[in-house]
Formats: sequence, structure tokens, C-alpha cells
Amino acid sequence: MNGNTFRMPARRLATVAAATALAAGPAFLAVPGAAHATGDHGRASATVLRTGLDVSLLNKTVNVPLAVTLNEVQAPESARKTALTARLDGVDGGKAFSVLRADVADARATATAAKSEGHTELAHAELHVPGLPLLSVVELSEVTSKATCEAGKKPVADANLLGPVTVLGKKVTLTTGGTTDVKVPGVGEVRLDLSKTRTTSHTAAATALELKISVNPLDLNVAEVDGTVTLAEAACESPAAPADEAEQPQAGEDAEPAADVQPQGARAGADLAETGGNSATPYVAAGAAALVLAGGSALFLARRRRG
Repeated sequence: MNGNTFRMPARRLATVAAATALAAGPAFLAVPGAAHATGDHGRASATVLRTGLDVSLLNKTVNVPLAVTLNEVQAPESARKTALTARLDGVDGGKAFSVLRADVADARATATAAKSEGHTELAHAELHVPGLPLLSVVELSEVTSKATCEAGKKPVADANLLGPVTVLGKKVTLTTGGTTDVKVPGVGEVRLDLSKTRTTSHTAAATALELKISVNPLDLNVAEVDGTVTLAEAACESPAAPADEAEQPQAGEDAEPAADVQPQGARAGADLAETGGNSATPYVAAGAAALVLAGGSALFLARRRRG
């Protein structure tokens, strides 16, 4: 009876002390890490075709605007329509006419916390304006544009035109990054700007081809068409850089130690690297002391019971 009476408290005391020390050890040893912020998502957009044209009519003193788009998307979206038709009051009796026909007309826009990107592709395409149903303003083989914005990196914009280009029935050679004027007597004039790109510290935009059109078709009740047409446009805005990356020192830069701050659990002037200790050292020592105390108590009680 007496043996059980003294033995159980001793065992319980030792067990509780050991469990307390072991449970507290990992909790104090675990150093909370910096949270990795995902940052805000970026933005991206893509458009295969955009028009801003004024159509003057023969029998009216008014201009009819033609403002249409094909495959205009914003992240995260995509579109693959290959034809665009429109109707204008007073033009060919209000019948629908083709603005663009293509084998490929693809627009994609994606945005994540790491990267945003807009991309367009247009292949084997013909562009028409009101009053010129048989003569295309421009025929092209392939144009692409791409804008990429990665978090923490410089945005990139790229636009390309591949293969031959025909403007108002004439084959032309375009100058990369420059302007080309095409004039056709009795029809009109088209100015082409190829591969326009622009970037800032956090945005990028690319336009494969921009047309400034001024034609006088004198057909289907159309006197004149003026305005701009944009082909293969892409844009993006960079996501916010993660906070932990933004706060870290750049490569080659030494982080300055905090002034007049002593490590926890160490006396002033003590070097934890030399002693092998860290901020959890006092708690580990306390746990060890508890184990020693529990063991001593158990030994004392056991000897007393035997005596």
C-alpha cells in the first residue's frame, strides 16, 4: 500500500516534467518564418482588330462611325473568331458587309500572381472598309504581338509581321519600326506603322500593325472613309512583387545589423555563435532542469520507501 502510495506520485511527477519539457522544446525552438506574400495579380489584354473609322455618305451630310473590335479579351480569357461583319445605316441598303476575314484570329490574355501576358495572332487575313467590297485595304500573311510582365522583372513587348503584305491591291515592303505610305490614284491612301512597342517599369504594349486610312471609294453610297485600324494588339501590367522579395537586400549588398539590440537569452557582449546557443537556449535549459529535478525527487522517494 505504502509502496504504491509513494511510487505513483514519483512516476507521475517525472512523467509530467518530461512531457512538459519535450512539448515546450519544439514550440520554443520553432522560429516563425517570414510569410511569403503572393502579391496582387497583374493585368493583361489582347485584341485582334480594332477600328475607329468615319464613313461619309454620298446622299447625306453626315458621318457614320464604324467602331468595331474582334476578339478583344482581358485576363483570363481567350477568343478565336475568324470573321467580323458589320452593318451601317445608309451603306448598301443596310446590308452586312465583311470587315475582316482570316484563317487564324487568336487572342489570349492570362494573369497570375507571378506573370501577366497578352498574346495575339492573325494569319491569312483580309481587311475591308465600307464602299470597297471587292478591293481589300490590306492583305497579310501573319502578324503577332506579345506583351509579358513578370513580377520583379522588366516588362517585354514584341510585335512581328511575317510574309508579304498587299495594300489596296499593291504588294509593299514594310519597314520594321517605321512608316510606309501607299497611294493608289482614284482610290485613296493608307499609311502603315509596323511593330510598335512601348514599355515602362511595370507595363508593356505591342501593336503589330496600325493603319491610317483615307480612301474615297464612291461606291455603295460611300463618299469617303477616314480613320485608324489596329491589328494584333497586346498589353500587360506587372503583378506586385512579393513583399519578402522586395525587402531582401540586393545581391552584393550587406544587410546592416540592428543597432543596440541584444539577442534574447544572452547577456550583453555574449556571442551566441561561440557558445552554441540561440534564443531558445533558456527554455531548453529550463526543461533540462525540470527533468533533473523530477529524477532527483523520484530517487529520494524510492530510497525513503526502501528505508
